[in-house]
Amino acid sequence: MSWLESLQAIDELNDAPIDAGLVEALERHAATAGPRLIRFSTPTFKEFASSELQGCSKNSFPAFSITAGACGLNCDHCQAKILEPMLPATSPEMLDRKVRHLIAMQNLRGFLLSGGSNRRNEIRYERFYPVVERLKRDFPHLRIAIHTALTDAAGARAMEAAGVDTAMMDVIGADATIREVYHLDRPVADFEATLAALCATSMQVTPHIVIGLHYGRILGEPAALDIIARHPVSSLVLVVVMPFYAVAGTYAVPDTAEVGRTFAEARARLPDRQVLLGCARPPGMHKRVTDAYAVMAGLDGIAFPADGTVAVARAIGRPFEQQHACCSIKLGGDPARPHRAAGTGAAHDTLLAGDLA
Repeated sequence: MSWLESLQAIDELNDAPIDAGLVEALERHAATAGPRLIRFSTPTFKEFASSELQGCSKNSFPAFSITAGACGLNCDHCQAKILEPMLPATSPEMLDRKVRHLIAMQNLRGFLLSGGSNRRNEIRYERFYPVVERLKRDFPHLRIAIHTALTDAAGARAMEAAGVDTAMMDVIGADATIREVYHLDRPVADFEATLAALCATSMQVTPHIVIGLHYGRILGEPAALDIIARHPVSSLVLVVVMPFYAVAGTYAVPDTAEVGRTFAEARARLPDRQVLLGCARPPGMHKRVTDAYAVMAGLDGIAFPADGTVAVARAIGRPFEQQHACCSIKLGGDPARPHRAAGTGAAHDTLLAGDLA
């Protein structure tokens, strides 16, 4: 049975706008590579319910915002709404108290430290680093990730010295997007300089690309992939812009086939590194189709997978596991036994992106 026929048999994808040519191209390339495990991440940044996967205990891997819901940039695509589900930790004492409480009461295994940017797309974490350092000393098992925003070599070294495990930043590949969407007067070169500074440390570095960031259009994504491919990142996280966060009428919903082709291009450019689909993407049928393309394109992980995503993995023969953590950070300990999918086919390590245009 072909992949396209298998998708048509999945209830959650009934009447889905699947691009047959894209699916056929992904299947052709899958035939030349072996299966790779896919990880379904279900952290507690937000509520999660699925007919195929169980949610995790509350606050096993939460996100903290040091600015609560405030952000100096208020970018067109986000309007600071991405901060709303995060737990406020607006002082070092508050962060310390909340983390220790969650460790004692809910078996906290790690957390994401984030916050709103200032007008230069910087987040002032300095006063929080002593708390991070003490927490890592007292609880060596904790895995800590941080949204870095833009920084320099000294800032990257300060994060490393505090004990941060994983550094995450958005990479934007078009000056027009930085200027018009972020309202920021900084060039693409500043984003690459931040990435280089982070990669010079011992931290795991996980850049993000927002697909459709330029008002729903594909613009800077290829250049962003060029930047990331030049640096020894640990993994790449792809997300898809969500127009309902933006001012009404300013954003189009990115076409799912364009999103799928971007997944394929990312897989081709980074064949030996983890490529993950992060939390943010449009809901409903768009998410179901997007997640199906992520599985077929050979991405290594999906956060909060849509209903039907596990069925796609089984249908094309991809082994999978579930983990209750941010998709950007791999928790220690014994992982859940991978589920071996029935059927034939395999996820692919490399793609010839030209065939997917």
